[in-house]
Amino acid sequence: MIVEQAPAKINLALHVRARREDGYHEIETLFAFLQDGDEVRLAAGPPSFVVEGPFAGALAGEGDNLVTRAAYAYATAFAGPADGAFTLVKRLPVASGIGGGSADAAAALRALARRDGVPLDDPRLFAIADGLGSDVPACLLGRSALGRGRGEQLEPVDGLADMPVLLVNPGVAVSTGPVFAAWDGRDRGAIGDGALLGRAVLGRNDLEAPARRIAPAIGDALSLLIDSGGTRLVRMSGSGATCFALYERPEDRAAAAEAIRTARPGWWCLESALA
Repeated sequence: MIVEQAPAKINLALHVRARREDGYHEIETLFAFLQDGDEVRLAAGPPSFVVEGPFAGALAGEGDNLVTRAAYAYATAFAGPADGAFTLVKRLPVASGIGGGSADAAAALRALARRDGVPLDDPRLFAIADGLGSDVPACLLGRSALGRGRGEQLEPVDGLADMPVLLVNPGVAVSTGPVFAAWDGRDRGAIGDGALLGRAVLGRNDLEAPARRIAPAIGDALSLLIDSGGTRLVRMSGSGATCFALYERPEDRAAAAEAIRTARPGWWCLESALA
């Protein structure tokens, strides 16, 4: 059994610069990863895929998943059989802006590479990741990075290891396509230079406004995080609906989590730290 973690991804900043003729958008984003997320297990055997965990129900009956797509793309690229029994432990909410499916696909690629002795920096793995989705290369890299293009052009940056973080999702699934389609088309400028936290604080998420129009509960989540003490940064991640706060101290994160769980008992909260 090979076990790979699929940590949650957050966008510390996400600047949309232009619409592209291929239907994608030119972006700049600061990726960061948490110490918690989903888990992908790979065992010997014929091709199979099982989902378990608290959010397994959201993928029930889904015959085509990014994990299985990753496995078949890997078999094609490396001219091998598409074998392997995958189990996905789904701990992250789906369609939530924290890269759950992309992280799962990247973890599947890492598991297959470990099984076959393929170096994790093999360019073929990143080519597969790029074909699977815009966030998959960043999740395969698995460290803080500046992403350009669709997000697949990566420049690693020094991270904020162990900084306390709280994720909050108001129980709303938001599809990426409609949020990008609702972007107003205005280029508000590039991500600046300097240390990662400073760049993030001076940045923004250009998808927040359209996402809030689609899912107003995002505004409620941001307000509750802003009102909590000891924050360094509060922002929506990706195209939503998950929002996050970075904290000075674990005690501040814990107090905020308790307050939000009391005020919104149906919401999803994850207390973690940056990797």
